[in-house]
Amino acid sequence: MAKKLVIVESPAKAKTISRFLGNDYVVEASFGHIRDLPEKAGDIPSEFKDKKWARLGVDVDNKFQPIYVVPSSKSSAVSKLRQAAKGADTLLLATDEDREGESISWHILQVLRIPKATKVERIVFHEITPEAINAALKSPRQVDEALVRAQETRRILDRLYGYSLSPVLWKKVAPKLSAGRVQSIAVKLLVEREKQRIAFVSAKYWGIEAALKAEKGSFKAKLVRLDDKKVAIDGGDFDPNTGKLKDPKMVLLDAKNAQALADNGKDARPWKVVKLDKTPASQNPPAPFMTSTLQQEASRKLKFSARHTMQIAQQLYEGVDLDGERVGLITYMRTDSLTLAQRALDQAREVIVGLYGKEYLPKTAKQYKTKSKNAQEAHEAIRPTDLTRRLQDVKKYLSADQAALYDLIWKRTIASQMVKAELERTAVEVAVKLVDKTATFSASGSVILFPGFLKAYVEGSDDPDAELADREVVMPDMKVGEEVVPTSVKASEKITKPPLRYSEASLVKKLEEEGIGRPSTYATILGTIQDRGYCFQKGIELVPTFVAFGVTELLEKHFADLADLKFTANMEQELDEIADGKRDWVDYLSAFYLSKGKHKGLVDQITAQEPEIAYPRILIGTVPDSTEEIVVRIGRSGCFIQRGDGDGKATANVPDRMPPDEMTVERALELLAGGGSSGQVVASNGDRKVVVKTGRFGDYIEVELTPEEKAAKVEPKRVTLPPDLKPDSVTDEDINDLLQLPRALGSNSSGEEVVASVGRYGAYVKAGSEARSLATWRDATTITLVAALDLLSKPKAAMKRTAGKAEPLAVLREESEGVQSVRVMSGRFGPYVTDGQTNATIPRGTDPTALTLEQALEMLSKPKSAAPGREAIQEFPQAEGTAGPMRVLSGKYGPYVTDGKVNATLPRGTDPATITAEQAADLVRAKAAAGPAPKKRFGRRK
Repeated sequence: MAKKLVIVESPAKAKTISRFLGNDYVVEASFGHIRDLPEKAGDIPSEFKDKKWARLGVDVDNKFQPIYVVPSSKSSAVSKLRQAAKGADTLLLATDEDREGESISWHILQVLRIPKATKVERIVFHEITPEAINAALKSPRQVDEALVRAQETRRILDRLYGYSLSPVLWKKVAPKLSAGRVQSIAVKLLVEREKQRIAFVSAKYWGIEAALKAEKGSFKAKLVRLDDKKVAIDGGDFDPNTGKLKDPKMVLLDAKNAQALADNGKDARPWKVVKLDKTPASQNPPAPFMTSTLQQEASRKLKFSARHTMQIAQQLYEGVDLDGERVGLITYMRTDSLTLAQRALDQAREVIVGLYGKEYLPKTAKQYKTKSKNAQEAHEAIRPTDLTRRLQDVKKYLSADQAALYDLIWKRTIASQMVKAELERTAVEVAVKLVDKTATFSASGSVILFPGFLKAYVEGSDDPDAELADREVVMPDMKVGEEVVPTSVKASEKITKPPLRYSEASLVKKLEEEGIGRPSTYATILGTIQDRGYCFQKGIELVPTFVAFGVTELLEKHFADLADLKFTANMEQELDEIADGKRDWVDYLSAFYLSKGKHKGLVDQITAQEPEIAYPRILIGTVPDSTEEIVVRIGRSGCFIQRGDGDGKATANVPDRMPPDEMTVERALELLAGGGSSGQVVASNGDRKVVVKTGRFGDYIEVELTPEEKAAKVEPKRVTLPPDLKPDSVTDEDINDLLQLPRALGSNSSGEEVVASVGRYGAYVKAGSEARSLATWRDATTITLVAALDLLSKPKAAMKRTAGKAEPLAVLREESEGVQSVRVMSGRFGPYVTDGQTNATIPRGTDPTALTLEQALEMLSKPKSAAPGREAIQEFPQAEGTAGPMRVLSGKYGPYVTDGKVNATLPRGTDPATITAEQAADLVRAKAAAGPAPKKRFGRRK
């Protein structure tokens, strides 16, 4: 019997859709793109290998015709699709509703050799629900050639850009680097912000704050004027490059003057209200999410990377099992549209009335318009597929990260359809005579008269110092002429701060504001610039490396247009014009790549510029009392500091993960003298720096020695970082607590010292040869001698038998007559589930607190011979350049990724539970390209 063949991109999507279709349909997955430009020399068809343009995979001599190949990694998928297509009377192409999805459908048609008798249709939907699938089946169309051409032009342009410029970086900067049309701009933005931090000159100033009591309440106010002159009160009053006041007429308080004014203010009278303004205000709800804003808000509120956000969103979109029914929970996650479907608007209004009341519902539903001039992606905002499905209804089926992201999307969607918040803003000025001058203090606040959408959702901020939880600063009711009484008047020293570095959220926002990149590219770009060593994360900050400085310097000096934000933004607009049929794609690519008359295309620009390109020298400064420069150079083994030029020049390695704004002349000279640290500075302990280093057995912190201690060869204080504490997330409080360890608690009855400490496997207490594990590393900083002796008194075997008495992470089933309890526990080697008799390790990457009873019982039912250690931590479909589907496994020497043919070890510090499919594929491809390691020879050298 003939079948209808539906082709989607991923197996997860295929699994969900197949639940909605009858027996007349067969659903298969393409595993993404099945055809692309050749990635390496071995992929180039033999008939093109002798062409000078073969490496590009684009025939630049023949109207930029792309040379497409089916990678060996996709041959099995293509064979399976061809076999499925043979018996089908109808082919339904159901790939994603964007440029990439349209392109995949077009390539499938080119490769599958569909019989003429087979009916071919394209169906699109932006949510995977029965209603959306049925609606799509009723309104099929043909493949959109304009969208395909738009994607193809972008792909060719990016290939010409990357494959032409990247070799220049390999020769002049360092191997394994890459240049990219949007990637290079993102790196430039990070470098420019770091240069602002380097050039920043801090300023110290003093401010005065008074706590004042009015008849109907208290408030705080700051000194803003002395007589008619403004007082410097924040960093905005100072020039960031000089540290001096922008307005020399302003008053700059020093310690002496500030303290005198504060002391006088305590007894001065009267303090009178001289100005009072009350103004009504309102705050509009935020628009529903599109890709960029979802990435930004997930970064701010959930601390997710852009990659992780998209990975979790993809899972929610493709479908989750809800009591045996696999359902897509959100709409398509790659979109720059803010439109909501009428069904979603109707549901939102019902939910708002039910949860909050009619007063929170606007008269008509709200529709938002995107600021993007050429929104080319899917045609609806990101929202739950069913707004009546709240978090509590699905939480037990979701991982912790899935639940958090779903909740964020649900709340934002609901808030977007609620009424605005109504506020009243109050500004007050209070005057008093201080040291023969009229001092004016100012305060402001707002009262939320009606919360409106704030009842459901408060938007995040890129500024970590911004207040989110307490947006209501209540001012007491006052009137002009009223006297207020100071309860305290305090002077305090302030110091201006350099501009914040970009976070993932703020960088995406900046790229979006500049019109650079598209929703489908942001996560990939952020991942690439970190994978290639252009930046690293320090907390939420993206810190550019000296390699980023070198690459940006090269591009700005020799390829100024390509490093210009406006030029790159114009490229985006021109590519959108090609998609709309307003610009010829061949003419556009010719103008970019080839020369014509006086105009030089990219290929000739590179030919002309390459001989002039010098190896990057990032100037740090000059040696005091000398003209000798100190620079950072980039070598094959990393970055190094160089003093002077010529033979015998002094050099020293740049510490790993050192922010460029910390590389001062003094620091460089210290490193050159051999007195510097090779670790990342994370805190200070008194006047000493605390650094994180990586040793043979993992990360540890070390307190730097004084020059005298180094000369005396004193052993520095070192403490191992606990397994659950990452270097990028360590806080000053963590450092202070860790530096207490090891703690001597006292002695046992045998006179042996009892010590609490932390090691590579976690915290423990020890006395002589006896040691016992502690639940958390912080327990080592608080445990008493009595508690430690009690713990040490229990035999190890007894501890195992009574492990169930420890505090469980979760109780999934209480014990009752004839039924054993099921609990989630924390063990030495990670979380596990137990019924009191059998223990089962919880797979890495699974949130132990989100485990369901059904999942736990399934784990406990598996026999020991199932070898849980070989269970995949993650699984990914086959990617280009890989031999088959990829799995992330835990091995004897650490986690690794395999495609069944090549095994690639994960870099140290990489969390195997959060690695993405792109990262896994990159590791496998790199290992395959490197070939087998050379065999070691043993024996006597002849």
